[in-house]
Amino acid sequence: MAIRRFSLALLACAAAALSGGLAAYAQSMDDTIEPYRMLRSLQFVQDTVVRGDHSAAEMQRFMLGAIDKRLRTADPAIFADPRNVDAALIYAMSGGNPATLEFLVARDVDGNFDNRIADALRKYLSGKGTLIAKTLGEMVTEYKDADIAPYLALVAGNVTIAKDPAGSLKFYDWARLTAPGTIVEEAALRRSLAVAVDAKIVDKASGYANRYARRFLYSPYASQFADLFVRFVVEHYDALKPEDIEATLGYMDVDRRREVYLRIARQAAIAGRRDLAVMAATQAQALSGDGAGADTLAKLYGSLVSIPTEKVDDAMAALMAIPEESLSPKDRALRQAAEAVAKEVLRKPQGPATSPPVEQPTPAADTGVAAATVDPELQDPLAPLPQAKAEAAKPADTAPATVQPVAADPKAPAIDPELRTFVDAGRSKLDAIDDLLKKEGP
Repeated sequence: MAIRRFSLALLACAAAALSGGLAAYAQSMDDTIEPYRMLRSLQFVQDTVVRGDHSAAEMQRFMLGAIDKRLRTADPAIFADPRNVDAALIYAMSGGNPATLEFLVARDVDGNFDNRIADALRKYLSGKGTLIAKTLGEMVTEYKDADIAPYLALVAGNVTIAKDPAGSLKFYDWARLTAPGTIVEEAALRRSLAVAVDAKIVDKASGYANRYARRFLYSPYASQFADLFVRFVVEHYDALKPEDIEATLGYMDVDRRREVYLRIARQAAIAGRRDLAVMAATQAQALSGDGAGADTLAKLYGSLVSIPTEKVDDAMAALMAIPEESLSPKDRALRQAAEAVAKEVLRKPQGPATSPPVEQPTPAADTGVAAATVDPELQDPLAPLPQAKAEAAKPADTAPATVQPVAADPKAPAIDPELRTFVDAGRSKLDAIDDLLKKEGP
């Protein structure tokens, strides 16, 4: 019967929204509706949003406002019902106004609210969550059978990440398993993937990514998932197989799968991961169909990684064949940087420059000319490419510079950090080659 009343209330709310009458509905809402019933409507709407119905986002904002008003105007006696107390706490953990929880706790003369939870949430919502990590962990166990348990577990995971990433995964796992198909599971999976990628827990990260793609691919937060997945693949490709990647991308439609492969190819090319860049670019091309733009990008990213290899001529030709107007400004700059590196690779070595003959004092009878000498300082060095910061994490990859950097032009536009990384990698390879030539001798 309760479910029936909840459904009728939700339908009435939806009808008001469709007719553009949210404000009128809010005014006509019966002030006797229990907060916990209103919270069920909010949860239903939020779960609908993360499952792909983005049109429900406006309804979510409306419900948050309606619940806030109801909680602030409610008779304190209604919080004798623990369900309404839980509703107020879940509202605060679901994007509600933190000040409303403060207001309710301040009026709680009957002790209906657990002050430990209220204090923990106060600190968490004000950015001081690490101070109560242990306390929250204990309360998750204590309230494991309450409606607030999954939300507390999610919050506990958030505040545990800094000091105990593996421990945060346990809280996230608990949250998603006790609230399947909800916004809590969506958030727990997404955050679990971020933690596992940072901690280099490859097997867990792969599992979280697969579950997220299977269940929440159309969530409005799926773009964050895509960023994490691309980073995961590029950083840990050595521990993955192509079928592992495809197992996750297989849940996506063709357009989304192609877009992710393109992003993987781009990041892999910039990072110098040739095998991955070629694989991802090839997959993107295969999925392009009539999409000339995607095919162009796949060729661009696939060619970038061939520049420091024996196939530099083919790579240069492929780069020059790509029309500039078909690229975005960032990709256009990336191609220009790649061309600069390729030109340096293809530059023919130049012999030592000779100084002009200099007459030496000789006896009157001697008309000969002294042999030409070579000034080492006149040797034509490789033209310096734009300098960038050396990667602190990879000191062995940074070869000593063979020339002093050219002073930066203060009027020159700032270089994209990704382009700096790509150019720096190219310059590093050129400098390494230069060092080898020096060791070989003249």
